[in-house]
Amino acid sequence: MPQLDVVIVGGGIVGLSAGMQLLLRFSGLGLTVLEKEPQLASHQTGRNSGVIHSGIYYRPGSLKASACVAGAAMLKEFCRERAIPFEICGKLIVAADESEVPGLEALYQRGVANGVPGLHLLESERLREIEPHARGVKAIWVRSAGIVDYAAVARAYAEIIRERGGAVRTSVRVHRIERAGGGWILETGAGRVTAKRLITCGGLHADRLAKAAGHAPPLRVAPFRGEYYDVIPARRALVRSMIYPVPDPAFPFLGVHFTRSIHGGLHAGPNAVLALKREGYRRRDISVGDTAELLAFPGFWRMAAKHWRTGLAEWRRSVSKAAFVRALQRLVPEIRPEDLTPAAAGVRAQALDAQGRLLDDFDIAAFDGAIHVRNVPSPAATASLRIGQHIADLAGSAWGLA
Repeated sequence: MPQLDVVIVGGGIVGLSAGMQLLLRFSGLGLTVLEKEPQLASHQTGRNSGVIHSGIYYRPGSLKASACVAGAAMLKEFCRERAIPFEICGKLIVAADESEVPGLEALYQRGVANGVPGLHLLESERLREIEPHARGVKAIWVRSAGIVDYAAVARAYAEIIRERGGAVRTSVRVHRIERAGGGWILETGAGRVTAKRLITCGGLHADRLAKAAGHAPPLRVAPFRGEYYDVIPARRALVRSMIYPVPDPAFPFLGVHFTRSIHGGLHAGPNAVLALKREGYRRRDISVGDTAELLAFPGFWRMAAKHWRTGLAEWRRSVSKAAFVRALQRLVPEIRPEDLTPAAAGVRAQALDAQGRLLDDFDIAAFDGAIHVRNVPSPAATASLRIGQHIADLAGSAWGLA
């Protein structure tokens, strides 16, 4: 196989977007995306709630905020152009009682600062007009939020890569990465791959890929499992759009909520419980190596000391359906345990630094002929087109592409 101009390790939605944006911008680039699974979008991309996020939650001025707001608009246009079904159903963020109103109003101001379209502060009467079964004293109506199938979006990105002369190879697991002669040699289960430039975009294995390429980032990926329930068809009318609580600003998760599916379902969840395996989608999935690696990282214990109460509450919701239902009843009091059936879980790759901080922003960096995507959790799928452009910007400036 001849030497490539660029090889991308990771066939999730961000890696595919990066490949697509590079080929759209730099015509004739020899580019291949390598994915270890037999199918694209097998992990975070294909195991999320499918929400098109608005950008209301993120710190103004952050890459996450700007990429989400711009990326959401780009994604909707892309779906129109490629005939990918999506729906702008809107969502309510609900203050269940007066103690949550200051946080709700601060969140509204953050959304305004981020330029999120379609934001409205609602009193309880208007809240009930939009969601008759919801309970709360005040809410934010986020009209621009929607739903889509992100695996379908990722497949469309792959199609464009192929249309532009690139390649997407599945079932290719990278075992070793070596810097050699100004380029890169990747030893894979399907043979050797050589390239002038490298992009690692491995999600749950992002830190390991960067380290394998000679860049040991001062962070560790902590896998958080998000567990869902499906609402039975007879009770889906309890929620018309999507309903969220006011999130804890100290924790980068949104609390259990109700989201509609583009395929017609209604999901409840997710919680956020530490997984004992990087791809640990079930409670019984345990990797001694993954767990030992995380426990050996000083930042883990600092995080645990800061957030143990939140972690304990999430664990309770994981092992107790009754506790999970009680959290949902703060939003929709009529929901009952018998209305919920277990659904497939996802695992979020959340980077953690040595001080125990859960990285709040996207983290993408260029080092020595490579670009490492080290932290792109939710809303990365929503922001994927803009993130891809950002990576193409980095590539153009760091590598002198023209």
